[in-house]
Amino acid sequence: MTLNLIDAAVAPRRGNPRLVLFTTCLGVLIAQLDTSVVNLALKPIGADLHLGVSTLQWVVDAYNLVYACLLLTAGTVGDLYGRRLVFASGVALFTIGSLACGLAPSEALLIAGRAVSGLGAALMLPISLAILAVAYPEAKARAQAIGVWASCYGLALAISPTIGGLLVDAFGWRSIFLLIVPVSLLALGMTTFLPETKDPRGRSLDLPGQVLAIAALVTLTLAAIEAPDLSPHMIWFCAGASVLAAALFIAVEARSKGALLPLDCLRTGSLPVAMALAALMTFGMYAMLFLMPLYLQEQRGDSVFAAGLELLPLSLPYVLVSRRTGVWTARFGPFPLMTAGMGLMGAGLYCLAFLAPGRSLLTVEAELMLLGIGLGLNTGPVNHVAVSSLPAARSGIASGLLNTARMLGATLGVGVLGALFAAHVRQASPESFFAGLRVAFLVGGSGELLGSAIAFACARRAALASRRFTAR
Repeated sequence: MTLNLIDAAVAPRRGNPRLVLFTTCLGVLIAQLDTSVVNLALKPIGADLHLGVSTLQWVVDAYNLVYACLLLTAGTVGDLYGRRLVFASGVALFTIGSLACGLAPSEALLIAGRAVSGLGAALMLPISLAILAVAYPEAKARAQAIGVWASCYGLALAISPTIGGLLVDAFGWRSIFLLIVPVSLLALGMTTFLPETKDPRGRSLDLPGQVLAIAALVTLTLAAIEAPDLSPHMIWFCAGASVLAAALFIAVEARSKGALLPLDCLRTGSLPVAMALAALMTFGMYAMLFLMPLYLQEQRGDSVFAAGLELLPLSLPYVLVSRRTGVWTARFGPFPLMTAGMGLMGAGLYCLAFLAPGRSLLTVEAELMLLGIGLGLNTGPVNHVAVSSLPAARSGIASGLLNTARMLGATLGVGVLGALFAAHVRQASPESFFAGLRVAFLVGGSGELLGSAIAFACARRAALASRRFTAR
């Protein structure tokens, strides 16, 4: 009944659903284009600016970390001041960050530009999912729209390797950031077609919670990325500071009326499961996206464009599969799809863990295809579970929590698995390079298989509940 009243209240402000879907998908596209192309260009960036593996990790994780830290606040700001306004602000900041990266003369300014882009993405991506939830209030239509929205991740993965590789080979790595600027300006213009929606009831900015969340994530990421260069005492200090900040964060949120993280949401429906699966999914996948371009360019000697083409078996199946997950979710339910998806990603990473000199490229491509199919099966359903777990009026909170978990997994994946890899490649030999890949991919694959087991348990529980209901 409450959901119906909410839907009735916002119905005049839903706008044209197709234009809303196109605009939000464009926001996803530019953010994912940036992420995908940056991974592909890491070797040229490192060579030009003389950066080591740990600094390249910060080029990636400056974006991921700011994104993860500010996602929950972005959802609250959208609820308070308007989702269209926040989405448009995110697109504008993303444009500024991309331009700064393209013009950056040093590693410090490049990392700063990546952080600004991360802030823009934090304001843009979770709000886009909340806008979709309002524009498509009916469950089946919403699942299909989210499937299209999720497929834009794969579309960006399909476009970015070819376009990005050509640009890097022809004009240098800076061109990949400058390419984003005109596309971002188009997205900014399209925001005029979005309806303005908000739900400020019971919402307020939680500055103490935000500060503690930043402290917890920054110290944890610092310990992960800089572990090879820090003393054991400093590693334990950073880890302890992260745990303390996280504990204080939970304590503050439990007592706050306008909590950044409403703890009651974590006791509602399947949202905690979706968050866990999203974190495990990106933990292995983002580390793979960080490491595979290095393997293709350093060990196989491929150009950036050739490496981009060789990554297409990852992205193309993802595009094709994710477009169908809305229909499959409505027919089979989300958890069977996530069980298969996480399982295929785990299998793909386990196979990649045994890369060796002279490995057949066709074998590598088949393993990347497994990862692409698995990612396509998982992304749409995990978003559907999160958004459907809370009423439409709290969709901003649900999408913010899910994307925080997703980016936390990505940040830790690049940080932890990248550090495991970096600890081996210091020996500067092909054997140590492949040993580093093996450790990183085995750990990442284990995380994916854990997610598959969790999804299978949820699917089995849902099936048993359905049988009991039918028996009655």
